Amino acid sequence: MSWDFFVPVCVGDLVKTGGINQYVVHDVVPPKQLPTYLSKFKAALRSQGPLCILQQFDTGYSVLQHYNSVELAVKEDTLEMLVQVVSGLSAFLPSFLVTVSISAAERKEKLNAVKMSVYLLCKLTELLESESYRQSIITAPGKGGKKGKASGEMLQWDSERERVLQALIQLLQLDIRSLWNLSLVEEEFISCVTCCCYKLLENPTIGHVKSKPTRDWIIHLLGVLIKKYNHLLGASVKVIQLLQHFEQLSSVFAQAVSVWSTEYGARAITGEVIREIGQKSSEELAREGSGVKAFASFLSELGALVPELMIPNISVLITHLEGESHTMRVAVCEVLGEILVRVLCGDGLDESGKADRDRFFDTLQEHLHDTHSHVRARVLQAFTRIVNSKALPLCRYSEVMELAVGRLMDKSINAVKNAIQLLAAFIAHNPYSCKLSSADLKKPLEKETAKLREMKDKLEGKTPVAVIKASELWAAMMPELLVTVRTELEPPNETEKEQQQDEDEDVDVEEGDRATAVKIAQYLRVNKYRNAVRLCMRSHTCFPKSEIFASLSTVTPDTLMNTMALIFKGSDEDNSEVSQNLPATPQKEVEKEGDEAELKKQEMLVQYLKDTETFSLQVERAISIINSMLYWKTTSVVQEAVQFCVTVCEFSVANSVSGVRKMLPLVWSTDAAIKDAVVQAYRRLFLNPQGDTIRMKAQTLVDSLSELVVDASLGTIQCLEEIVQEFFGSSSNLQSTVVQVLWERFTGKRETSALHRRAAVLLLGMAARAEREVVLSNIDTLCSVALGEKVAEDLLLARDTVITICSITDHVRQSKGVPFRLPQDHQLFTCLTQAIADGVVMENPYWHSFMEQAVRLIYFLAESPDQLCSRLLQRGARLLLDQIAEGGEINKDAGQMQEGSQDSDEQGEQVNCVCLAQMLALCGCVAFWQVSHLERSVSTELRRRRGETEEREEKGPSNKAKQTANESAIEEDMGLIGASAEDTEAELIRKICETELLAEENLLCAFLPLLVKVCSSPGRYPHPQLTTAACLALSQYMMISPSMCEENIRLMFTVLERSALPVVRANAIIALGDLTVRFPNILEPWTQNLYARLSDEVPSVRQTAVTVLTQLVLKDVLKVKGQVSEVAVLLIDPEPHITSLALNFFNELSTKDNAIYNLLPDIISRLSDPERGMTSEDFNTIMKQLFSYITKERQTESLVEKLCQRFRTAKTERQWCDLAMSLSLLSMCERGFKRLQECWECYSDKLTEAGVYQPLLSITTKLRRGAKPQFKAQVDEFEKRLTAVHTRGLENVESPELDEENQNEGGSTDTTVKQMPVPTRGRTRTKRGQAKTSGSRCGDDSFVTPQKSRCSKKPVITFSSDEEEDEEEAVMAESETPKVTTPIARTSRRARLRN
Repeated sequence: MSWDFFVPVCVGDLVKTGGINQYVVHDVVPPKQLPTYLSKFKAALRSQGPLCILQQFDTGYSVLQHYNSVELAVKEDTLEMLVQVVSGLSAFLPSFLVTVSISAAERKEKLNAVKMSVYLLCKLTELLESESYRQSIITAPGKGGKKGKASGEMLQWDSERERVLQALIQLLQLDIRSLWNLSLVEEEFISCVTCCCYKLLENPTIGHVKSKPTRDWIIHLLGVLIKKYNHLLGASVKVIQLLQHFEQLSSVFAQAVSVWSTEYGARAITGEVIREIGQKSSEELAREGSGVKAFASFLSELGALVPELMIPNISVLITHLEGESHTMRVAVCEVLGEILVRVLCGDGLDESGKADRDRFFDTLQEHLHDTHSHVRARVLQAFTRIVNSKALPLCRYSEVMELAVGRLMDKSINAVKNAIQLLAAFIAHNPYSCKLSSADLKKPLEKETAKLREMKDKLEGKTPVAVIKASELWAAMMPELLVTVRTELEPPNETEKEQQQDEDEDVDVEEGDRATAVKIAQYLRVNKYRNAVRLCMRSHTCFPKSEIFASLSTVTPDTLMNTMALIFKGSDEDNSEVSQNLPATPQKEVEKEGDEAELKKQEMLVQYLKDTETFSLQVERAISIINSMLYWKTTSVVQEAVQFCVTVCEFSVANSVSGVRKMLPLVWSTDAAIKDAVVQAYRRLFLNPQGDTIRMKAQTLVDSLSELVVDASLGTIQCLEEIVQEFFGSSSNLQSTVVQVLWERFTGKRETSALHRRAAVLLLGMAARAEREVVLSNIDTLCSVALGEKVAEDLLLARDTVITICSITDHVRQSKGVPFRLPQDHQLFTCLTQAIADGVVMENPYWHSFMEQAVRLIYFLAESPDQLCSRLLQRGARLLLDQIAEGGEINKDAGQMQEGSQDSDEQGEQVNCVCLAQMLALCGCVAFWQVSHLERSVSTELRRRRGETEEREEKGPSNKAKQTANESAIEEDMGLIGASAEDTEAELIRKICETELLAEENLLCAFLPLLVKVCSSPGRYPHPQLTTAACLALSQYMMISPSMCEENIRLMFTVLERSALPVVRANAIIALGDLTVRFPNILEPWTQNLYARLSDEVPSVRQTAVTVLTQLVLKDVLKVKGQVSEVAVLLIDPEPHITSLALNFFNELSTKDNAIYNLLPDIISRLSDPERGMTSEDFNTIMKQLFSYITKERQTESLVEKLCQRFRTAKTERQWCDLAMSLSLLSMCERGFKRLQECWECYSDKLTEAGVYQPLLSITTKLRRGAKPQFKAQVDEFEKRLTAVHTRGLENVESPELDEENQNEGGSTDTTVKQMPVPTRGRTRTKRGQAKTSGSRCGDDSFVTPQKSRCSKKPVITFSSDEEEDEEEAVMAESETPKVTTPIARTSRRARLRN
């Protein structure tokens, strides 16, 4: 073969004249002849094998040249043959390549065949891929027809594509490099294959699950090219390029780089790609189309796949943490998180690894305060994964926990949600106690800290002041000891011998050499050198084999000194056997080491307790914050908060039940997602008990539910009813066992506390709502256990039992049939009436709540309950009279009883004030439920009976129906069927209430004068309980009829204003709220007196007032007026709960169209009144909240004009500043700014004041952000005018624009000002706000809306502050009683009764 095939850059290059021995295509086959030539190609392939490509290349090339004009069958046949050629070469070449002697011609032949076949296959694959993508775009919107058919023709390309890639991999995996000279594969051949691979990767669907086989084949093909054909650098460059243009490739390339690094050993490519990304500047990444999202996603996924390979190159990426791209910051933080979870974790890290770990943790903690919320949220997610993986070092728990709690206050919802998740992970994986309670930890911590202090003091007392080493002592005694040794070695005279014999100490051989060495050391310490030397000299003769004294075989000064040195300070060699046999020089060394070990253990214990206490305090703080999030408007945050409450409850964290109880009212939420989350949470916590048997499961379920019911509020119990009712309404095999356990607890068969007995009976009542027979069949048991002879011992149990029995009544079930009632002589009513009557003369604090529920049950369940209650009142009054008689005085008639009881109340001798208070409370309760019984039960029964009568008449004789047919048709057309009958029934009920309930023969009337007397004479009747009961009972009497209400309304407001008891004032507010709903026209003139209680000095009264007024206003019972400014003042109330109620009021009010917008000018006028004396900080806080509700551009524009106009009538500098601050709080738009410019004259003369200038200047700063150039120029010009007037004064500033405007208007600024109405200073004006109550202060004498603004006819709602109105306080004189001026339309009694 004389020619070589060179892979061309372009397809057309092969038809051009080539170089020497270069292959050129001479015969390009026309499209029509291609099928014939392809048949020859097939025949040649069968006969010659894959080498036929050397002769048939032109045929394949012709298909490429005429690709757009040939048929699909030709393309498919060509592809099939090229795949067979490449596969054939893969099968043929292995045996050829192992041949030892290969001629150059054969090598060239095989090389040309490889290059030709690979070239044709790759180019045809690229063309087919492009066509497939093009057709997928064209046919995407189509639903059938030709487009659908065309789409189906290319449907097989996915499987064919995999065959192509498989054939290429099989060929390139062979060692075909030996076919090239010096095994240097030409770059064009490699590029041909890689370009095909990268072309396939550009398909948008390559990341889909269905494309996974194709994706894997491409990754492995490129891996072979990187490993064997030097494509590493090219691949890294191509990865960066494709990521920049194809965002969907981030996950694909992350997988590819991880495979190349691990399976193909190309670890360097990870570093190359990361360095390329790391070297990109912030400016480059900030440009559009920079691929920053793809880079970030690639880094995140690569870090998750091969985190260990990221560590060597992490320094390059960390530079992006300082860049502007928050997406890159997120990616780098996620990479750090993966490294910390999977690489730098555990206790086996070296010092370098620990340093890197601490550095990475510091970086992540810094970015918890990142400027971008998305970064903060993702870092919190990273920490959540770290905590869940238990990769967070114990020393960082407190620090990260503190940061997580701080993120609960984040402005970003995503950050808050992730902070909650992180805190839940902390609690679930905390290394401390399972029950985290700072209160329980306080005492153990104090105890162990005191113990540690004692141990330290004890150890310091044992330790000598100066510690001297044995070697130092030896050096000090050596000179003197040496003299002694030499002296002892000299020959002694006879006298010295005798003395020596007397003084010498015999060596005890039985003690051993070690005990002898100890004695020598002791002699040396106490400076008895002579005794030590003599004992040492004799020891060798006694212990000749001793290693300690072995050197004394020759007694010289040196050997003696060395032996004693060895004994005293030990050997310098640690491995010396002699030193091991010697005694320790310090006698108490072991004891000291033991003390130090105990001290270290104690220090660790104290530190553990401190960390646990710190952690528990942080958990408690987090719980309190997250509990407040349960009522946020954001559904996702509420769901996370609910899950957090479940987590802390499951792990028995202290105070966890508070959150579980707090989220209970969310079962009434209108948001289905929130309601479902709460129901599922309660099912998980309480309704899926664990246990081996059904009995144990039932016990666990009852225990958990009882914990919720114990000491729960009425609202909590009502919410819990929904969940328990759902449980008993479902088909659970636990129901009967649970009911049995509850009855056992209630009846006392199982020992239990009084609280749990009450919880059991309440739970039985909840079960009865789903299944009435649970309670109905056991009423006798309830009566005998809780309402029998021992009822007075536990009135709370009796009260809860009454509540449970009430759950079977029709008032709960709203039955439409014959009402379910029990006869008057039933045991239940006998027990109730006796308990109530006997309790009247008993001083039991729980009698009142029991009495209220008992009277309610009588009216719900008894036949003719009015007769029962009449006898009950008589019996109670008789018992009270008997008690008075026992005091020595008997009143014979009812009038004398009243007077006598009053006198005796003054004397405090004959009647007990508590008993009298209980009697009055009973009267009020009976009066209230009597009215309710008439308007609900009696009215419903009348309608039911009328309906039955009408049904019977319809079924009567047909002739009667014919007679009334015409009349019925007319009535039906007019909508009057049944109307007259309903009106008659309503009128009957009203007449009974008006004339009969308080008639002289009625027992209720007998107590009315006493009620009025007690309420109107607090000085004569100062007893708190008596006053409270009387006022409450009077308000219940006032519910009976309008005339009764009108007669006593003045007295009730007198009590509201002047009562010294906060509980009386609070009760009066609630009662007056109910009366406002029932008789709105009577109460309307007294509205301002209700608002006045918002400024009450007692927090509980303010709280009650804002709660009642919120309900009245939001239900449109009260007209919203300027007095709502008193509610606004509560936004800065020192009591957080009152503040939250006020905030809720405005949140709900903002849902009504224009409500807050209409009230704002009034509120500003009243709050900026100098007589109120509100500080500017408080004013700004209130206004900031209120202006947050102004979101419409039209409202903003209108408010700008109105506030600017008020500058002219404001008299004080403080009012100017408040108006300017209000303007700055508006979300100013372009139209609002234009209006601000138009009103320049209103405030320009006030700009010299800094309090006016600075807020207006801040408006320009806000407007300049993101403004268009033209609008920005206007803002800059306005700012210059503001600054000029502020610095030089209005009279010294000449503005061409102003002059031009004045000329156009035909006058000067002075003329314009003269046209404005100037208030006459000498005129006497009615000043509001000088009354006793702060609620009536308005200050409109200072803020008068100009005539021009008031007279302009604009389609906006006017403000109440723009008109003069006289508001009077509640004066208790008859002549000054407010008169009804604004009747409120009410629905007919018929409509109300129907509802």
